[in-house]
Amino acid sequence: MTAELVRGQNHPLSQARLEVRVSAGRPIVAGATLSDEQGRVRGVEWVAHPGAPTLPGLEVSKQAAADHRLAFDLDALPGTVHRVSVLLALPAGVGGPVRFGAVAAPFVAVTGLDGVEVASYTITGLDTESAVVALELYRRQGVWKVRAVGQGYAGGLAELLTDQGLSEARQLAGSINEAVAQGLARSESAPPPRTADADRSRQAAASAPGPDQPYAAPQGAPGTVPPQSPYDAPGPQGASVPQTGYPGGPAQPDPSAVTQPSAPTGGPVDYSHPGRQAAAPPPPAPTAPPAAPGQPAQPVAGDATGWSMEERLYNQVWGMFEDLARTTAAYRSAVDFADSRMEQELDKVLSDPRSRIGGQGDAAREAAQAKRAGLVDQARAALDRDLAQLAAEAEVVEPALPAAYASWDNPVWHGYRVPMEIPMALRLGDLRLPESENLSIPMLVRLPLERGLWIDSGRAGLDDPLTDSDELRRLAMDTAVAHAARLLAVYPAGEFTVHVIDPAGSGASSLAPLVRSGVLDAPPAAGAAGVGEVLARLTQRVDLVQMAVRGGVADSLPPDLDTAEQLLIVNDFPHGFDDRAVTQLRYLADEGPAVGVHLMMVADREDAAAYGPLLDPLWRSLLRLTPVPDDHLADPWVGHAWTYEPALVPPGSQVLQQVLSQVAAARRSWNR
Repeated sequence: MTAELVRGQNHPLSQARLEVRVSAGRPIVAGATLSDEQGRVRGVEWVAHPGAPTLPGLEVSKQAAADHRLAFDLDALPGTVHRVSVLLALPAGVGGPVRFGAVAAPFVAVTGLDGVEVASYTITGLDTESAVVALELYRRQGVWKVRAVGQGYAGGLAELLTDQGLSEARQLAGSINEAVAQGLARSESAPPPRTADADRSRQAAASAPGPDQPYAAPQGAPGTVPPQSPYDAPGPQGASVPQTGYPGGPAQPDPSAVTQPSAPTGGPVDYSHPGRQAAAPPPPAPTAPPAAPGQPAQPVAGDATGWSMEERLYNQVWGMFEDLARTTAAYRSAVDFADSRMEQELDKVLSDPRSRIGGQGDAAREAAQAKRAGLVDQARAALDRDLAQLAAEAEVVEPALPAAYASWDNPVWHGYRVPMEIPMALRLGDLRLPESENLSIPMLVRLPLERGLWIDSGRAGLDDPLTDSDELRRLAMDTAVAHAARLLAVYPAGEFTVHVIDPAGSGASSLAPLVRSGVLDAPPAAGAAGVGEVLARLTQRVDLVQMAVRGGVADSLPPDLDTAEQLLIVNDFPHGFDDRAVTQLRYLADEGPAVGVHLMMVADREDAAAYGPLLDPLWRSLLRLTPVPDDHLADPWVGHAWTYEPALVPPGSQVLQQVLSQVAAARRSWNR
């Protein structure tokens, strides 16, 4: 039976391996500190946080999230540790709430490995505080207990860590906030949770664990209310891979368990459209034919919840993305556990000098290695089973995707017609993990875009030192053109306008498809005068629309104002841009998306190093994409580093020209 704690109350813990689950409804930071008998944190190495998520015996989330799962193995903590404090804090400097009084009361629960709650605590009474010690696990006379603390700090993490005796508190708090900001900028938000009556319950099943298996991580603590994590939450950063898509956006990430699942995951998740008003039940989704006894069900395209096939496919892709993230996390956790167990067994045996004589030490080493191999093989078998099921699902989903979700080599583009409605989302590429090289997940971003795109033309993060810089810049511009063409193709005629700034004309060859087809309203702007004119016009548009919306007089906008969504492609930044232009670009990146002006920059961050930290907010407000495969994006559940591959037109294909010619013809007809 769950003990519902109040502030100051404690409860005994009967098991050493536990999870602390946090539900806050908004992205928050979760961490933990280790303390000695005097309650002092001896150094930064005793603090687990997103920048250093793992300590002996515990692991915390790698980024801010609405939901957290913190894993604890109390027996593995150093012997000098007598208290573990669970910390929660609001992310600083990312545009979100700055005090807990402005958000729902955080809920924390201590659970066993089977997901059953041992104790729970709702942290009420917070107001101006931006950091709080939620719980503490402490050792008293050899027995571990949990106490509900709820001590808040208006001074944030710096004040909290100082109160725990850490001399480097202010510096560590700054590094934690920086790590969180970087995590939010590269991750993506999950769709909203499913309702209890959702028709699809995803499972990442594994056989029930034996005594030698790592701990289980079921999804969802019984009795807790799933937090709302809207896909298109406001804010310049974080995981709105969408609204800005998969990776990147105001993160509503949901880092979850990093431990081995042992049973089908918990309650279903609601992937319904966040803005949908459900006045009637959605149409039935396709159902799979009955599976043979003992065999998994055959996958069917569009078997997720939704009001249309487009929405069901969108939700299904997100479900596949989550499944792959979680099953890979379970495998990695199992391998880590097996390695840790083997090291502990070897240390225990070899610490006794008597075991080093004769063959006793060799026998112990062989036994530990064999036990590790058995655990890893068991975890790999579970992973391979899940990967096979996901691969089968991908085979039926990919051909069924609409043009906005499909890759450029999908036959759906050969039957392309200019749409009459804006789709829910847009495909910007594919994501894959090292454990699943043959399985990729479409990277879908919600429309309209909530944050701009940065196509990185630099060599940062590339392993090949011989990569040609000029070739990278060309590939980056080709990638930008492919994304812009896809945006033009999925919007109805007259509802999306593309502007281009190419100060030195270096992107002329890549821009040729857009220029030749006539989909641009004006030729690419070149030179200082052209750059200034385009930026001034778009900046003025943002100002006008903002004033009209805030004043409630949208009908008073000038009649010649282009009401379509606007995309500005900026090539070769910062070459040819003065300080005024840089300020205008920052303004467009921050304020433009809310009023329909979006930025797509093709740039190398190192080229702009002369501006120093002035441009850091600009880069963070954009979703970074690369023209070549790179593992810089994170998922919102466990924070894996996913390899991103851009959605490029196959070499020699004429599909881009065919699509753009239809878009241009529709625009000419619409303008008559």
